[in-house]
Amino acid sequence: MKQNLFNIVSQPAAGSSLPSGREKLPEYLKRGIINTEETKVVRHILKNYCLNTVCEAARCPNKGECYAKNTATFLIMGNKCTRNCRFCNITNSKPEPINYEEPEKIADAVLQLGLKYAVITSVTRDDLPDGGASIFAKVIKNIRMKSPDTKVEVLTPDFQGRHEDIDIVIKANPDVFNHNIETVPSLYKKARPQANYNRSLDFLSYIKNNSKILTKTGLMVGLGETKEELICVFNNLASIGCDILTIGQYIAPSKKHIKVDRYYTPEEYIELELLAKKAGIKHTFFSPLTRSSYKAYEVFSEN
Repeated sequence: MKQNLFNIVSQPAAGSSLPSGREKLPEYLKRGIINTEETKVVRHILKNYCLNTVCEAARCPNKGECYAKNTATFLIMGNKCTRNCRFCNITNSKPEPINYEEPEKIADAVLQLGLKYAVITSVTRDDLPDGGASIFAKVIKNIRMKSPDTKVEVLTPDFQGRHEDIDIVIKANPDVFNHNIETVPSLYKKARPQANYNRSLDFLSYIKNNSKILTKTGLMVGLGETKEELICVFNNLASIGCDILTIGQYIAPSKKHIKVDRYYTPEEYIELELLAKKAGIKHTFFSPLTRSSYKAYEVFSEN
């Protein structure tokens, strides 16, 4: 049996729960509701262009903060996913047809919001011949045309490992190419059974070996991984030259999702960051509420 090598951390009070059915969170994971004029501006623009965000679809705890800063992470190709990762709040069902006007609408929203840095992600579209790679490329090109000074980060699915699809996105030349590892290899069957750890490593390695684009990936903690397993992942990522790594706490969206194994303390993120640096990863952003695109511009600016 695996042993978790971290010290014991605070656990939710027995029997306590949130309205959604989730366990009560430690205080450092709670976020107040932000509903300022700035969040209304973002909501209005998103509604006007009929755009989805991962902020809404994945119930991101940082949504209010990001909206208040006049930014959001765009979710393209609909809000229904062909995969069923057990940590994710996005619906698994038959996806909608592709809206080919979406790339231009996103570019218009980026321009209207005045974004210096735009983050584009998507549901997984295994139903499409190229996994949606060409749609990512069109979004990048449209943003470049309308907001040439805006930096663009893409967070893509694995395109089932097809290098020719990765090439489509590389040729569009995003400033950062992100693909999330999500968790340690031993938890893939439990957390993301339709994905493959080595395929995701190869994905990131291929980008690094075939472009000068910054590579980025993210992990969740609190699913039952050990420190030893995390160190192994850090070493794997360092060996393929991954530029940026983010780590944050897994929070179960509902009772139907994987239960949280435990909550890491803020101090443990400092320890993890030191271990990642020791492994050779140059740029890290670890904290309880870190998500892949959280403060992405600040993280990019440090590179």
